[in-house]
Amino acid sequence: MGSSGFSSSSTAEEVTQGINGSGLTAIVTGTTHGIGTETARVLALRGVHVIMAARDVIAAKAVKEAILKEIPTAKVDAMELDLSSMTSVRKFALEYISSGLPLNILINNAGISAFPFTLSKDNIELQFATNHLGHFLLTNLLLDTLKKTASESKKEGRIIIVSSDGHQYTYPEGILFDKINDESSYQKWHAYGQSKLANILHANELTRLLKEDGADITANSLHPGVIVTNIFHYSSVLIGNYTTLHYLG
Repeated sequence: MGSSGFSSSSTAEEVTQGINGSGLTAIVTGTTHGIGTETARVLALRGVHVIMAARDVIAAKAVKEAILKEIPTAKVDAMELDLSSMTSVRKFALEYISSGLPLNILINNAGISAFPFTLSKDNIELQFATNHLGHFLLTNLLLDTLKKTASESKKEGRIIIVSSDGHQYTYPEGILFDKINDESSYQKWHAYGQSKLANILHANELTRLLKEDGADITANSLHPGVIVTNIFHYSSVLIGNYTTLHYLG
């Protein structure tokens, strides 16, 4: 156990025991599998209105139904969001803002890892587009809504960016801004690392800007630990009788 009273084996339910999230609204990206699904479920369990932002809306609706079956009083909605497409990100943000819903919590969780070299619809390397640029744009587009909600509700807003210890395995030179889309220099693990480093830098700069602006919102990046999910579908190794994954981001 750490100073918080929790350890790496603590569950989300244990950590949030006794918290009443009624009246709060959260957007969680990447909610059809793994950490995103559990985050949505436990937030709903604590009374938070959860907007599940997912590329596969059918899968997201299946998760929604599973949550409602377990928690009949849950407030859960699913909206389409493809973070690798800046058009999709803008469409999602416009629809959300038009809905008039408040926004207390934004959890940028979705991600891909160690993907073979691929360009997005916007001709941007897919890991950098999905893991960083999509979330960067989404956060910027929703920032005014977050600020307005924090001001009107008198409750601190939260921006949480799921990074990874994998950030330390970026290219030796750091983020290769001039070679993001260069297939000849592409190395899938370094590319993953640079996208996760960008997540951390994004959170750090958000913290500075929000403080400068006097907004009652915190921004944090985190390493979620190591657990078997499908994020490393393209980079699993067999150890003993378990498929184990190098890092989770």
